[in-house]
Amino acid sequence: MTNLKGRDLLSLADLQTSEILELLDLAKQLKSGELRPNFERKTLGLLFRKASTRTRVSFSVAMHQLGGHVIDLLPSTTQVGRGEPVEDTARVLDRYVDALAIRTFAQSELETFAKYCKIPIINALSDREHPCQALADLLTVIENFGGLTGLTLTYFGDGNNMAHSLMLGCALVGMNVRIASPVGFTPDPEIVAQTKTIANGKSEVLVTNDPHLAAKGAQVLYTDVWASMGQEQEADDRIPLFQPFQLNSELMALAHPKAIVLHCLPAHRGEEITVEVLEGSQSKVWDEAENRLHAQKALLVSIL
Repeated sequence: MTNLKGRDLLSLADLQTSEILELLDLAKQLKSGELRPNFERKTLGLLFRKASTRTRVSFSVAMHQLGGHVIDLLPSTTQVGRGEPVEDTARVLDRYVDALAIRTFAQSELETFAKYCKIPIINALSDREHPCQALADLLTVIENFGGLTGLTLTYFGDGNNMAHSLMLGCALVGMNVRIASPVGFTPDPEIVAQTKTIANGKSEVLVTNDPHLAAKGAQVLYTDVWASMGQEQEADDRIPLFQPFQLNSELMALAHPKAIVLHCLPAHRGEEITVEVLEGSQSKVWDEAENRLHAQKALLVSIL
C-alpha cells in the first residue's frame, strides 16, 4: 500500500477501486493478527469538533495496538477553540504529529488543513462525508458475503454524510446502491452525479422516495439517525416525514432472505430502526462497530 503513503483521505472518491480493495484486505489481515506493524514513535492527532464514541475510541485503540501514540486535541483545551485561524493551527500541528484525524462540520476545514499540512489528513466525519465508517461497512459486507461486486445495499433515511460515503464506496467497488429518502431530504445532487459517473452504468445507482421499491431483493439494509449532529432542533419535525422509512420487519420481508442489517450508531430504537430488527439475528451492527477499529488501523498503516 505504498501508493497511499502520505496521502489524505477527505472523501472515499480520493481512492481508486484497487486501493479500497487492498485496504479491506489489509484490514482482514490485521484483524486476524496475521500482520503486526510497529508504529513506535508515530503520533496521531485527533481534532474533534463533534461528539464521538466509536471514531475517537477506535482511532485511539488502533494507534495503541500499532505501538503509536494519540494526542486528543480538544477544541476546549487548545487554541482552536479560541479562534486561531485554521491555517495557523495546521502549519504548527504539521510539525508535531505524523497524521491528523479531524471530525468537524464543514468539508472546507478539512481541505484547508490538507492545503497547509504535509502530513496526511483523515476525514473522521464532516457534514459532507464519513469515509472511515463506509470502509468499516464494506469490510462487514465482505465478511458476510465473501465479496462485494453485484450485491445491493439500500440505505433508508436522510441523504446525509453517511448516505454520501456509502454511495461513493458502493459505486467504487461495483455494488448496487439505493438511497430511499423523504422528499426534500435526498442526497446532494453533486454526490449523486459523481456516484453515477463512477458506476458508469456497471452498477445500479437509485435515489427514490419509495422505501419498499428500494428494499426489494437487497442484501444489505442500512439506516442512520433521522437528525444528525447539529440538526437536533429538527428532530421532532422530521419524525412524521421519516416514519415510512423506518427499518422494520415490513422492509426486511422485502429484502433478500439472507440480508444483513447495518447501522453506523448511535441508534434511536423505535425511530429509524425497530428493536426487533436492531437486535435480530440478521443484525451485524456490533460486528460493524468493531470493524471501525480494523478498517482504520489498515488506513493508518497504509498512509504512515
